[in-house]
Amino acid sequence: MFRRMLNTVIETTINSQHESVVYPSPFHQGDISHLNWLCSVTPCFPIQAKNVSILHEPQEFYKALYEKCSTAQNRITLVSLYLGNGQLETNLVKAMLNNTNFIDGTLKINILLDYTRGSRFTNNSRTALMPLLKQNDLNCNVSLYHTPVLRGLRKKLAPNRWNELFGLQHMKLYIFDDTLIISGANLSNDYFTNRQDRYFMITDKHLCDFYCGLVNKVQNFSLQLDKNDNVSLSTGWTQLPYEGNKNKFIEKAGNMVENYVFDARDEQNSHTKDGYDTWVFPLVQMGQLGIEQDAVVTDRILAEAPKGTQLYIATGYFNLTHQYMETIIYSTQAKCKLLMAHPNANGFKGAKGPAGGIPDAYSLIAQKFRSKLEKLGQTNRVSLQEYLKPGWTYHAKGLWYYPPEAKYPALSLIGSPNFGERSVKKDLETQIAIVTENEDLKKAMHEECRKLYALGLPATETRIIPKWVYAMVFFFRAYF
Repeated sequence: MFRRMLNTVIETTINSQHESVVYPSPFHQGDISHLNWLCSVTPCFPIQAKNVSILHEPQEFYKALYEKCSTAQNRITLVSLYLGNGQLETNLVKAMLNNTNFIDGTLKINILLDYTRGSRFTNNSRTALMPLLKQNDLNCNVSLYHTPVLRGLRKKLAPNRWNELFGLQHMKLYIFDDTLIISGANLSNDYFTNRQDRYFMITDKHLCDFYCGLVNKVQNFSLQLDKNDNVSLSTGWTQLPYEGNKNKFIEKAGNMVENYVFDARDEQNSHTKDGYDTWVFPLVQMGQLGIEQDAVVTDRILAEAPKGTQLYIATGYFNLTHQYMETIIYSTQAKCKLLMAHPNANGFKGAKGPAGGIPDAYSLIAQKFRSKLEKLGQTNRVSLQEYLKPGWTYHAKGLWYYPPEAKYPALSLIGSPNFGERSVKKDLETQIAIVTENEDLKKAMHEECRKLYALGLPATETRIIPKWVYAMVFFFRAYF
């Protein structure tokens, strides 16, 4: 099936037996030459490092969003799990409503959220966005992705919050004209105030065009919201995600996205481009649609890191897939430092019902991983830390890749995936691999990494885990 072709191309490249398409390497420095294979599996966007800014604080993130919502001239594309309904979120909507370019009809606003999360409760993301649709629904489009897995009795019986276990739109992309802010942060109050995440701001028209096109493909098979809070099929799409033949829906949607990524790769990478010092490689993961590009590429980056390399790996929720764990333990020769949320910095801390046990579940998974490292004598090479800052929660994820003997990282992964079971298998995810030869950008990436890890405590404590959490992890690990 064509839907599987992207994964097959990546895997054959990874096995180094046959590369279906080989493109020239853009890199000049030898310490990253072993990453040349990225050009064969994903579009490569050459940029100048001066067009990359790294934000560090939630307030910086919010300020950038607000200013750009107020001043964007031609296009705004917002892609998130959901939009909150507090004052800060309302101010973002007002900034777009009052943008003179939206008022006069020259600014197009395009929004993609998750259906289940965006529809939770009466006052939700949909109601928060109604003012935009009511003011100008010709220039504003709001789409809600609905997983094809939530259907039948599951859809009828699963209550709010629990219906989100079956798969979500989880990409975090914020595009304003030709500037992309890629992050793991949602559009809600905590992410603007005291929930730590990561935020790269990149100005490049071609990269923004690619991501706007990818969003449009997902919107084709998502539900469209109108100014009366009704949803309907997008124009040209004939099947609801929760009715009809599930496999046909998955096949058609997966083919659409995969075809788009392949075409973009061939268009971008077939021409030699000189004069650049930084390269961006978008990675897409939509496991329920059969697209596993990000997971396979991430695993190869881990597996092929040579001796002397340092890998700093961060995840808001420690639930690494078995494949990632095996790769870190048995394949990579790099020294690895993993950063995760301390239970007191976990967003589920204090939640009612079974959700309140999720911090313990992540602790249990981490303890089992650490025990395995100890048995195999790997604790000198692989260490775990827990982020803890009073009054804050932690949601940052990604990777920093320090080549052998290098003082600063040459590659970073940033975006929405948590390297976990549900990121790989259930949700729509994207992140970028950004590779640079620019010393100033390397230093900036190093400083971002240093600040986060400075708040990490050694994860050596063995906590008492409630017995029922063991059962939850055994049966439901792939759902959180």
